[in-house]
Amino acid sequence: MDPLHQFVITSIFNIKVADIDLSFTNSSFSVLVAVVLIFFLFSIGIREKRLVPDRMQALGEMSYNLIAGLIDDNVGSKGQKYFPFVFSVFFFVLFGNLVGMIPYMFTFTSHIIVTFTLAMIVFLFVTILGFVKHGAKFFGILAPKGLPPFLFPLLVPIELISYLSRPVSLAVRLFANMMAGHTMMKVFAGFAVMLGAFGIAPILVNTLLTGFEIVIAILQAYVFTILTCVYLNDAIHLH
Repeated sequence: MDPLHQFVITSIFNIKVADIDLSFTNSSFSVLVAVVLIFFLFSIGIREKRLVPDRMQALGEMSYNLIAGLIDDNVGSKGQKYFPFVFSVFFFVLFGNLVGMIPYMFTFTSHIIVTFTLAMIVFLFVTILGFVKHGAKFFGILAPKGLPPFLFPLLVPIELISYLSRPVSLAVRLFANMMAGHTMMKVFAGFAVMLGAFGIAPILVNTLLTGFEIVIAILQAYVFTILTCVYLNDAIHLH
């Protein structure tokens, strides 16, 4: 089977309003599953606040401390008011990556349109925040303090291109890693099927790849969140 077939979006329920296709697809279903899992995970975790936390409460507290620590390390205390946004970004990306590891589920973070939309949400949020907090002074992010005036024509366009490329790099990094990992897993699974009884080696490799892909799924959510914090820091503190 074509290893790229797993990335094809298929319709589960066909819904059309006028000429707009609003069909519920396998990608939509995976997004719904990810959101429901996040909701139930933290609903159960905070349902009872015990002095000695059970596993679910401990997981919720660890998650809170992880994101709070990331914000504190990369943004500072002023960034804590944006905790809900960063927290939501991390767990949506994380569960989007991990849900795709479940057999017959769809990895919606392997589509560039999804990752680019997420990246644009982050980009627009921090850009608007920067202008709200600093006004026209936010343009100072394009020129480091102490920069000699004669270097402005050279460095400002470079900084502008770098700033505008943030959502592209953020989106491509996540999309490429998830797509490449799942494609490789599918290729080795195909070798195992083709070789039959002699497919032990591909099966072992695929088992290792599965564990590696889970690590990559967690790591990519972590990297996406750290970069979000870095951009948030720029919006709050400028250079």
